[in-house]
Formats: sequence, C-alpha cells, structure tokens
Amino acid sequence: MSVEQRIAARNRKARHDFHVMDSLEVGLVLEGSEIKSIRAGKVSLSGSHAGFNESGELFVHGMTIAEYPEARENHDPERPRKLLAHARELHRLSRQVEEKGMTLIPLDVHFSDRGHAKMLLGVCKGKRQFDKRADLAERDSQRRVQAAMKHNLREQ
Repeated sequence: MSVEQRIAARNRKARHDFHVMDSLEVGLVLEGSEIKSIRAGKVSLSGSHAGFNESGELFVHGMTIAEYPEARENHDPERPRKLLAHARELHRLSRQVEEKGMTLIPLDVHFSDRGHAKMLLGVCKGKRQFDKRADLAERDSQRRVQAAMKHNLREQ
C-alpha cells in the first residue's frame, strides 16, 4: 500500500478471527451515492465475505455502505457488490478458495492515489480458540519486552 492511500474502513476482527494467507487489491463496482458514502467513511466490513457466483464473477456480501442523505436516488446498503480483478488473479483466488477451510475476507476499503475505491481482499483460514489465545499472549509478551527496553533506556 502506498503512502498516499487513505483507508476508509478496516475490518478489525478479520486478523483476530483469521490467519491471512494471501491478499489481493481489487476494485469495486459502485453506484454514485455509494462512493460519496465511502468518502464520508460510512462503510462497515464487519461480517462481510467474498465469493464467486456461477459465472465465475467475484462479489462481496455483507458489506454495508450507508445511504447518502443528500442523494436523490439512494442505493441498497446491503446489496452484493461486484469486485474487479484480472482473469488470472480471479483464477488463482478460486483455486485457493477451493482448498479446505479457505475463505475470502475483506480486510479494508481504501482509496488509491488516483482516487479510486479499492478493497484489500485476504485469502484467510479460520483461527481456533487456542490460536487466538496464543496470539494475544505473544502480543502481550512483545508489549512487555518493549516496555522493559524503554525502561532500561531511561535508566541509562
């Protein structure tokens, strides 16, 4: 992700609930009032996932983009939205998803340096409860090590 990209929404629970094996930046097919709502930060990725339809097209389900109050004709906040990627990338994603336990989870929605809305899509595998506890313990130990190093530097 380049420095100039601005994050509109982040799926905070995704990295807690899933192991992210791979990621891919894809484009979003949006209506006029949807892009205005995303620019205003009125988008939620919690509980969303992506999948392929019968014709091999990629869609995101469960993503909520709030209605834009100033729009004459508003969009459906819960509608499935088509995702854009190159054919070889779609083929690679479909092969990875066919593996047992793999799913496509939106990690964030951001704007490219050209102003286009993009989504970072992760190929994820679900974490078990002990994996989540181990991650929390590791993060806690890293925090303690950093605090101890900071404390030792102050004493010197």
